[in-house]
Amino acid sequence: MLVERSDVRQVPGEGSRRWFSDAAFDLIVWYDDDATGGGDRIAGFQLCYDKQGRERALSWRRDVGYSHDVVDAGELPGRVKMSPVLRPDDDVGAGLEERFRAASPGIDPTIVAFVTEKLGSYVADTHPPTRGSS
Repeated sequence: MLVERSDVRQVPGEGSRRWFSDAAFDLIVWYDDDATGGGDRIAGFQLCYDKQGRERALSWRRDVGYSHDVVDAGELPGRVKMSPVLRPDDDVGAGLEERFRAASPGIDPTIVAFVTEKLGSYVADTHPPTRGSS
């Protein structure tokens, strides 16, 4: 179950951020940092999932839209581990929206609704139903 981390670094001028984590997911949520929005409008998020297997990250930012990437852990046999990097990927894990919802009963319902809506939109846009399916 996702729980909020209290040790999240805040960068002045970048808006605030919150980080939720468990064994399967990391969710980082960015908020606006402007006087009119009061700093409570979600500006973006990154949901990292399948952390114990083929880790992937679905990101959404208001100014750039979606990206979906596989996390390359930077491990090469016989070498020092390098920094992880994101590489483009289009394979969204099956049932991601439902798995996220099941892992998030303890976090702010506004965040859950927002992320769930964005997950549904991304899947609908990238994997439209085929003709004849319901």
